[in-house]
Amino acid sequence: MQLTKTGLQDLVVIEPKIFGDERGFFMESFNQRKFEELTGLSPYFVQDNQAKSVRGVLRGLHYQLGAYAQAKLVSVLEGEVLDVVVDLREDSPTYGQSYSIKLNAENKKQLFVPRGFAHGYVVLSETALFFYKCDNFYAPKEEGGVAYDDPNLNIDWKIDISTAILSDKDQKHPNFGHHKPSGVRFGG
Repeated sequence: MQLTKTGLQDLVVIEPKIFGDERGFFMESFNQRKFEELTGLSPYFVQDNQAKSVRGVLRGLHYQLGAYAQAKLVSVLEGEVLDVVVDLREDSPTYGQSYSIKLNAENKKQLFVPRGFAHGYVVLSETALFFYKCDNFYAPKEEGGVAYDDPNLNIDWKIDISTAILSDKDQKHPNFGHHKPSGVRFGG
């Protein structure tokens, strides 16, 4: 595994070591011991999720609050997405900053998204199979979101945003700054 820092505190890109030959390839997609050695972090993943979507589907920007906050290790098994995160941790030196990366089945890169980040992605290929590990269970009553088109964040989604396919919920998220009630913190 190789780790690349992103410039946003605790947000890292992980590239698994790939062993390939004429038969195909083998890779270890996750190893707790190696992850801890590389990152100094010890998430305990409790839930794996997959989502298949068509070109132009934009999901996000989502997060969970308080004791229900989630760290995620995200990757793409088929196709390509632009993965986007925003640091919502008010005590972070990178508060309010965003980061994006293309994740696809060919580069096999993974993004570790710490608790306290809003997360989303848009599908750039015909279809994409998105996979992520979470360190906390989904809690719909503790879910929030940030507007994908917030002009203050100025996120370049790499598509004509007027053609994005969005859920009703994702069309109604507030702009950044209205993302959580005062005094509520991310994490346990």
